Amino acid sequence: MERRSPGVDELRRIDTVGRVFRYTAGVVVILVAGMLILGELGISIAPILATAGVAGVAIGFGAQSLIKDYLSGFFMLVEDQVREGDIVEISGKAGEVEEVTLRYVRLRDAEGVVTFIPNGEIKMVINRTRSYAYALIDAAIAGHHDVEPALKAMREVGESLRKDPVFSRAILGDMELWGVDRWELWGLGLRGRIKVLPREKDTVRREFLKRLAGAFEANGIKGP
Repeated sequence: MERRSPGVDELRRIDTVGRVFRYTAGVVVILVAGMLILGELGISIAPILATAGVAGVAIGFGAQSLIKDYLSGFFMLVEDQVREGDIVEISGKAGEVEEVTLRYVRLRDAEGVVTFIPNGEIKMVINRTRSYAYALIDAAIAGHHDVEPALKAMREVGESLRKDPVFSRAILGDMELWGVDRWELWGLGLRGRIKVLPREKDTVRREFLKRLAGAFEANGIKGP
């Protein structure tokens, strides 16, 4: 699955870039075709071009933000920062990318709210679905006694998930068990992580915690 993922990502990138440049090419073709048709009809396009040139200068001064949007969008596509279908955080807004154009990025959040973000206002992109992710696993035990039984239970749950035919497709590596992460009055906090496909991070984490709760109870390990 890890070998197939880059191929899928590349297809999504090609589709995103192709959609934008098809739109741009369509606009250029329409403009050129319009001028050729006017020429064939005997209408001189020289005055039109001269007027367009003067108007373009005037519009340019008033449309600097629009130009900034297009330039930012162009470089964002070239640098492959965002693709349609990615889960991202941009300008404080998080959601799935529904559309990428040279002018804006359209996001839809978990509640279905749609946000249009002009490319010129994008300073930083946090992409949560590129190549792989880590499902962070936090657990806790009461008291400050021996933690080995709890760590053993976490290892066993990680191994069972890796062998499970349903979840193994989403897991890209063995669990990394970091051990004790916090020392509190109520007990100890334990942490580890599992390398997973980016869109399966929450699914794997929830299943791990569900199984870990059963493993703790079966082994008499008390939570805080």
